[in-house]
Amino acid sequence: MKKGRVTLPAQEGMDEEIKQIVKRWGADAVRDSDGTKIPDVIKQAADKVYSKYFFTRGDQEFAKANLDELQHMFIMSEPVTATEEEIKIPILKGYFKEQLKPDTDHDPKKWWQVIDRTTGEVVSCDKWEYLEQTEEVLVKSAKLWHRYTVNVLVYQLWDPVHMYNHITNDWTTEHQMPYDPRYPKTRAYILERLRTWLDEHPDTDVVRITTFFYNFTLVFNDVREEKYVDWFGYGATVSPRALEAFEKEKGYALTAEDFVDEGYYNSPFRMPKRAFLDWIDFQSKFVSELAKECVDIIHSYGKEAMMFLGDHWAGTEPYGKYFKNIGLDAVVGSVGDGTTLRMIADIPHVGYHEGRFLPYFFPDTFNEHNNPVIEANQNWLQSRRAILRKPIQRMGYGGYLSLALDFPDFVDRVEEITDEFREMHDHVKNTAPYVAPFKVAILNSWGGQRKWMSHHVHHAIWYKQCYSYYGILEALSGLPFEVEFISFEDIKADGISDDIGVIINAGEARTSWVGDDYWKDPEVVEKIRAFVQCGGGFIGVGEPTSHEHQGAFFQLSDVLGVQKEIGFSLSKDKYNDHQIENHFILEDQVAAINYGESTRYVYQASEAATVLDIEADDIKLATHTFGDGRAAYLAGLPYSPENARLLKRILYWTASKENVFHEWHTTNIYTECAAYPEAGTFVIINNAYEEQVTQVTKPDGTVLDVTLAPMGYQWFEI
Repeated sequence: MKKGRVTLPAQEGMDEEIKQIVKRWGADAVRDSDGTKIPDVIKQAADKVYSKYFFTRGDQEFAKANLDELQHMFIMSEPVTATEEEIKIPILKGYFKEQLKPDTDHDPKKWWQVIDRTTGEVVSCDKWEYLEQTEEVLVKSAKLWHRYTVNVLVYQLWDPVHMYNHITNDWTTEHQMPYDPRYPKTRAYILERLRTWLDEHPDTDVVRITTFFYNFTLVFNDVREEKYVDWFGYGATVSPRALEAFEKEKGYALTAEDFVDEGYYNSPFRMPKRAFLDWIDFQSKFVSELAKECVDIIHSYGKEAMMFLGDHWAGTEPYGKYFKNIGLDAVVGSVGDGTTLRMIADIPHVGYHEGRFLPYFFPDTFNEHNNPVIEANQNWLQSRRAILRKPIQRMGYGGYLSLALDFPDFVDRVEEITDEFREMHDHVKNTAPYVAPFKVAILNSWGGQRKWMSHHVHHAIWYKQCYSYYGILEALSGLPFEVEFISFEDIKADGISDDIGVIINAGEARTSWVGDDYWKDPEVVEKIRAFVQCGGGFIGVGEPTSHEHQGAFFQLSDVLGVQKEIGFSLSKDKYNDHQIENHFILEDQVAAINYGESTRYVYQASEAATVLDIEADDIKLATHTFGDGRAAYLAGLPYSPENARLLKRILYWTASKENVFHEWHTTNIYTECAAYPEAGTFVIINNAYEEQVTQVTKPDGTVLDVTLAPMGYQWFEI
């Protein structure tokens, strides 16, 4: 009987329907969702029962009785240009007032800031005052034609995730206010309430923590739309109490501007400042200690503790140095694609990993104008590649099952997907897949702390400015490489590991992903040049190694063989030649390469560079040798099966490993192979919606012909 590894969202009022779905999808666990309950009869039929738990919202009676212990954040007002010496700045203009309220319990003169955004100067406290009745700041002695903003400390009156569900799913329940465990009274209450809840839920096997204490930064505007969202943000973790504790522990004080950050709010695209990194460390230490206390209580009741990777995960960063101390049994996360699956699957220090696949069973997807099967197929095709490289142990879905049952084709498709998922585990037998004989390192300012997280704004959401670089991660998530994420500080401290074959630096100039002023650090460029000189590989995408310094924009143009014109050297003639069509990298190309948003004004900086693709005198793809090593430049790389194959070829070429490229290689770019030598098995998958014919080459040179159904797969013995 097919059963296992699948968690089903259940709800009341549909017992017989759930029993049928449990049988068809082979679910062995059931879970509730935000706003639903699990029927007792379904609990009794399941092997495991997951119950959601919110630490810092849910009990509104406690929240109302302790309004001074609600969670805070810093926000920046919309700028006002001074046309006279006295100006009024409406501090909540453009914000959703049901979500935020100015904190006047704590002295605004101490915690708020008025900033002259024309000069960057902080306006003296004696030159402004707060008009509480109109929620305005009056600035006196303003400089004409300068722009002014106010950094405001506000209470959160509505938990952003609860608010999102209200708006998306038309909830009408009472707004839930989040309370802050930094305050001793709230902390004690959280621990007491957890024990009470555990006493009241004896049939719960797994406590699904959604997540711990602080939400990612999510602020809505005055028309109930998202105004600012940062899945990795710490904007909602502040409080006067925490800031005072920070100063005592770290030895210096933070200001509102350290969080507002000129209105960028320390986006992960920004070069991380010392103050922000220190705050992450400070809060992560606090959160991990309290989280461990909560997990220990859960374990004392004989239950498992599972953390949802998302929502309130600030302070429990899974690749941070404190995560291992929490003692979690499992993590579960939303799987948007292969990249986010790897983000979940690679998390250390837990017993198992679970993925919540798309689409959510929400009315924005499950309605008469939409076909949810389309999203399910796309989600599965991209996720499957990653699962074959780093398996998660369980899968499931989220939302309201009643919505999904109105779409029988979707129910049928999920039945196929869950069967395929179990079949993977049956064949793989917990063994590792074949990988190339060299590591691939992604180099950026965050390194392993934000593994599989570069070029994200919010979970797997497409952004015009991101997808041309995010595609690198998506391609790598399912390619046969061990991937490591390293920072510039890692290189400075430890050098470059001998097992790294290729380093990738990708992104736009000035972002944390490229590294900005790290590229004028002699120690960084010396070590990377030496690495390539001695046989290493280097790939730059977009504006790699970029920082205007000493007459160069690409600081490793000598390695890459190309440079970018930024307008300073237009008087210098450029000549792009040596374009060829026959190259190992291009052998699978049958159509024009898609570079996404691409990069302009890149030209040949070395006569030894080989131009593989050029458009209107802008180099799109080039290779170069540097000593015993090799480098390649790409103008961009969105994800597609074609570009995944292109990246695979570039990696093998830059690593000087073309001789082993064909091991477990498929000839059709829409197909891929994953082999498991210890298990004695391999699989070929079809990433296209049409039938594909392909060949796979084994390491001994044997060639196998295979025909795959649309989105199909076949397992074989080695």
